[in-house]
Amino acid sequence: MSRRRLPSLNALAAFEAAARLGRMTLAAEELSVTHGAVSKQVRNLEEILGVRLFEGPKNSLRVTDAGRTLLSHLTVGLDHIEAGVRAVADEENGVLDVSCTGTFSMRWLIPRLHRFQDKYPGVEVRLSASYAPVDFARERYEIAVRLADSPLPPEVPLTTLFPEYVGPVLSPVLAKRLHLKEPQDLESAPILHTVTRRSAWHDWFDRAGWLRSSNLAGTDYEHFYYMLEAATAGLGVCIAPWQLVIDDIRAQRLLAPFGFIPSGMNYIAVQRPRRNRKAQAFCSWLAEEASRTPMPSSM
Repeated sequence: MSRRRLPSLNALAAFEAAARLGRMTLAAEELSVTHGAVSKQVRNLEEILGVRLFEGPKNSLRVTDAGRTLLSHLTVGLDHIEAGVRAVADEENGVLDVSCTGTFSMRWLIPRLHRFQDKYPGVEVRLSASYAPVDFARERYEIAVRLADSPLPPEVPLTTLFPEYVGPVLSPVLAKRLHLKEPQDLESAPILHTVTRRSAWHDWFDRAGWLRSSNLAGTDYEHFYYMLEAATAGLGVCIAPWQLVIDDIRAQRLLAPFGFIPSGMNYIAVQRPRRNRKAQAFCSWLAEEASRTPMPSSM
């Protein structure tokens, strides 16, 4: 088997950072080295390759065609190297990638995240939004928070946070105008839907054991968060999970005239199936924070 003929990894990393960021000073800051060190590594790399990677005056360098070709390969390659290192590293500090639905992040997780940061200041939680099924083979996140309504990868560490409760919510101003006394009064109310959970109203009527309203037509919103904002603004009534509106209920920005009932699903945190102290600490904190979140009956 022939040996790989590669220049110094430090030289490749120095060029990649300088070309990607557009300035050697920025590359030096990212790599925690001096400007001179980056410049020297780039010159050495040019000598080894026998091509110019930058051109123009020192204060306005431009990447050459050869440099752009090399950059396109290096960035992908270094990303793969970083992913491989992180896949086996078990560090207490550093970046922790967490995937959640966008509304869960904004309405429940982010308002409480400062308590995790206070407890673990060396961990940087990097959130990404996704509604897709958990797929550790294709995604880079260490933890995924989801509703347990889809198949999960086998043999993955799983932390159950809390059961989901749902119910109609609306603004106090709209509530005064509608005078809702029983679910059938919703026929005269402006109804809000989200395309990500189109059957929410039908499911709520069925689970509550009430006669389903015949008039469930209304306004559709592409994202759950938009629908909740519309309800808060008094544009209509929507079905919302208790855990995502608890702060709004407490602050009386939203009212729940008929309370909340179990949806039959649970919020869970799924962890990549390997030892990772940061991920384990975060899942433990999530479970602790979830236990502090009261259920509707206790409010």
